[in-house]
Amino acid sequence: MADRVGVIDGGKILLVEEKTTLMRKLGKRRLALTLQQPMTALPDELKGWSLTLEDGGRRLVYSFNAETKDTGMPGLLGRLGELGIAFKDLNTSQSSLEDIFVGLVEHAA
Repeated sequence: MADRVGVIDGGKILLVEEKTTLMRKLGKRRLALTLQQPMTALPDELKGWSLTLEDGGRRLVYSFNAETKDTGMPGLLGRLGELGIAFKDLNTSQSSLEDIFVGLVEHAA
């Protein structure tokens, strides 16, 4: 795989960047919690976090930047415990180069 990545959209160069730098700058992390009980909506007490519900309310997903000093993840997990929101599994993942490319092209449009 190449060390540098260039993104071109409609003949216009959007960026040329080292792969590691690009992943650090634009990559996002994702924490997916499989809930014990499905939710129909996010409680107001969780509005401070970038959260979405997936899979019919069975999965709570938090998107964050792992490069920041405070990811917000410990606070979120603590708040879930305070609210009695239990989960049975968790999974973390990182956005791929393809995810970043699609995001850049959609944003440019």
